[in-house]
Amino acid sequence: MAVVPTPPSSFSLRYLAPRFWPTWLMFGLLRLVILLPYRWQMRIGRLIGRLARHLARQRRHIADVNLALCFPEKTPLQRNALLKAHFESLGCGIVETALCWWGREKPLRDITRLVGLQHLAAARAQGRGVILLSAHFTTLELGGRLLALHTPFHVLYRQHKNPLFESVMRTSRERRFDKAIARDDMRGLLASLKAGMPVWYAPDQNHGGNQSVFAPFFGVQASTLATLSRIAEISGAAIVPFYPSRLPDDSGYLLTLCPALEAFPSTDNVQDATRLNALLESVIREMPEQYLWVHRRFKTRPAGESYPYS
Repeated sequence: MAVVPTPPSSFSLRYLAPRFWPTWLMFGLLRLVILLPYRWQMRIGRLIGRLARHLARQRRHIADVNLALCFPEKTPLQRNALLKAHFESLGCGIVETALCWWGREKPLRDITRLVGLQHLAAARAQGRGVILLSAHFTTLELGGRLLALHTPFHVLYRQHKNPLFESVMRTSRERRFDKAIARDDMRGLLASLKAGMPVWYAPDQNHGGNQSVFAPFFGVQASTLATLSRIAEISGAAIVPFYPSRLPDDSGYLLTLCPALEAFPSTDNVQDATRLNALLESVIREMPEQYLWVHRRFKTRPAGESYPYS
């Protein structure tokens, strides 16, 4: 029996146009993949990643540059092995996105281990809202779905350029996370925090502009958003780090909630950004292949430094 992808709730006839047919085909194939046993899903994900490594040359180059900048102590052979593992992790992330959107709850619970939920409970008990500080790992989408099985929270999101993909993604996020807040909707974010709702937030990408400062990341000056300090100062919200990770041997996932950050924010945005980058770096070093290295993390450079991705 054929598996038909679920139309988005805001379905429009324009999504039947030929330019959306590849997207529909991808949705249909992913719906078929997640009917398979979990270990087969991950094997297919790794195959997708290996194919992407050969086809997505520009992204492969970006990841290669990032790994060379962040892991200069590794040999070229070691970095190449890490690059291959990263693309396999990206492929698994594609399958995991489908699991996030359409996967059944019980099988997902069965392969999930959650530690540190008491830290979130303690932070919520303060009554000032909680920012779930996370980052762009390849498990990002599914990690949120898995945490939502245990506790409600809201998410910040960035609109996707493909309107059909955006419609399906937004519908899923609103169904799984109660509320999806546009990345630039500061009022919506503060309203959720004021209501005592945890909000997932990942400020680790390079957005440049006057809301960013330069702080070291793996020893390299990186343009780092300083908005978390401002949000925490205005709202008084606690900052609880949250990191999902894919366990080895295709055995499932570990969700880790850490104690709330103490004495944050400080009076110095650069000091705060340095602290956050160091925290993230320590987590990445434990599972480097699962971080999103295909993002141009170092595209904004301090005066006098050259663009590294040419």
